[in-house]
Amino acid sequence: MIQGIGASAGIAIGRSFVLPNWEWELPEQKIDVADFAREFERVYEGIRTSKSEIEQIKDDLRDVVGSEETHIFDAHIAILDDPVFMNEIQGIIQRQYKAAEVAVKEAIDHFVTMFDLLDDEYMKERALDIKDVGNRLLKHLLGAPEIKLPSDTQPFILIAKELSPSQLAHINPQHVLGIVTLAGSKTSHSAIMARALGVPLVVGVETKLVEPIQTGQTLIIDGIEGTVFIDPVQQVIDYYTELHTHQSEAKKRLHGIAGHRPVTPDGKRLELAANISSYKELEIAMSSGAHGVGLFRTEFLYMDRNRFPKEEEQFEVYRSVAERLEGEPLVIRTLDVGGDKQLDYFELPEEDNPFLGYRAIRISLDRKDLFKTQLRAILRASHYGQVKLMYPLISSVDEVRAANAVLNEAKLELEAAGYPYDKGMKIGIMIEVPAAVMIADLLAEEVDFFSIGTNDLVQFTLAVDRMNEEIAHLYEPYHPALIRMLRMTVEAAKRSGITVGVCGELAGDLRALPIWLSLDVDELSMSSHSILPIKERLLFTSQEESHEVFEQLHTCRTSTEILEQLTGFMERLDKKTANG
Repeated sequence: MIQGIGASAGIAIGRSFVLPNWEWELPEQKIDVADFAREFERVYEGIRTSKSEIEQIKDDLRDVVGSEETHIFDAHIAILDDPVFMNEIQGIIQRQYKAAEVAVKEAIDHFVTMFDLLDDEYMKERALDIKDVGNRLLKHLLGAPEIKLPSDTQPFILIAKELSPSQLAHINPQHVLGIVTLAGSKTSHSAIMARALGVPLVVGVETKLVEPIQTGQTLIIDGIEGTVFIDPVQQVIDYYTELHTHQSEAKKRLHGIAGHRPVTPDGKRLELAANISSYKELEIAMSSGAHGVGLFRTEFLYMDRNRFPKEEEQFEVYRSVAERLEGEPLVIRTLDVGGDKQLDYFELPEEDNPFLGYRAIRISLDRKDLFKTQLRAILRASHYGQVKLMYPLISSVDEVRAANAVLNEAKLELEAAGYPYDKGMKIGIMIEVPAAVMIADLLAEEVDFFSIGTNDLVQFTLAVDRMNEEIAHLYEPYHPALIRMLRMTVEAAKRSGITVGVCGELAGDLRALPIWLSLDVDELSMSSHSILPIKERLLFTSQEESHEVFEQLHTCRTSTEILEQLTGFMERLDKKTANG
């Protein structure tokens, strides 16, 4: 058994196919000064063709994995548009009299080496994006065919040293049972793509292999545990075959409860909504039994273009989602860019700590022209469904009042222009910074609902960047401090008579369900694939039992103790359910 890192859940059993590495035949001869213009034009043409291909990949994938994951390729386009990258290529051509393809290869190697030397796992992963873009450009300059996976054989488990998002984009899940990469991490773009495609993935096995995996070997991979078995004995094959069968049956069983009401045995109704970033993701959410949309991430409307979206463009998208929901709630979060979400055409300042800097509501209140355009579009869409508006990264009452002042201006403009809108549209905020928790009672007097963004709340509370592999182990969503903050927030909301939901990753974590039931939250909003497992657990978890376990959590001093209590509760519930 080889122990790697589980990066995309699932079990795969089958024969291996080892993907060949990129190998290029590059010209050695020097070029003349008179050829510079021709070589520059070859690079420009290669860039134009590469960008066109990447845009096509985005379009083809959007229906499969949703718009959020396809924005990985925006980073690839940004590399091709980067003047530093182009200047490096031109400099090599002019200084060393080298052909375009040689200059591109040397520029790639230069930047990849530079990124690999950085003591930052995230930046090391971006080196793979540069390689991917460079290889695509080299392919066009050399007229070389793209390395393709076999499609006329039995389904296989793909083995590669590393796998680029572009290569993953061409994967057919019906042919590729699973993937093993020698390098890589959970935070890589390839891992994100694999999870979106539903393909099991194990990464980081290179140092564990005694000898290379060969094409045709029988493999078993477990994308949760991160294990790889090479030519396993029949007993191991039988065990994982049975486990895989159980997982497949569980998926089918879950789809059978999609239409069930989300109510506990003792009558507590907990609405289960979906987090989406585009209209195309809505169908998946609805087929999973989602009660509306608890978080529409509007920033992806801004990322999928080279300019700010106009009011009419935004309105059409918001209206389409509202109408498709047929009266179910739609919570639209206003623009949340900055931090790890950048817009190529919006020059945000470089910051030492962008997560604590110029982002989200701070940008909106600074750029009221952009903010009002979005607010007008949301207000107009409210005429076509149960639309709610939500402001991100709120940390003070002043911010809420300033945002509402712009909203009121937008309302007056719409009334003057004769546009209808829902005058009773609910206004809410995200609770995702400790300051908002501490003044939750004051904020609750200003708005109609709270939505707790647990991802950022954990990050800011514990001062831990969860994307930093060096300290990722310190990112503890079940830290005693967070349990107390959740209680403070929900109790403040309940005292003021406003509703409260949760839209971070904890909303879709089965272990957290008794916390939400005990606190009496009104809604959980999560990724579509988490809705049915949560609903199944909800149907067998009483609110009364949840109260008992939640009170025990307040006696715990560590995250480990809290998780032990929650895991024990789940195990007892499973036994109780199994015994009827």
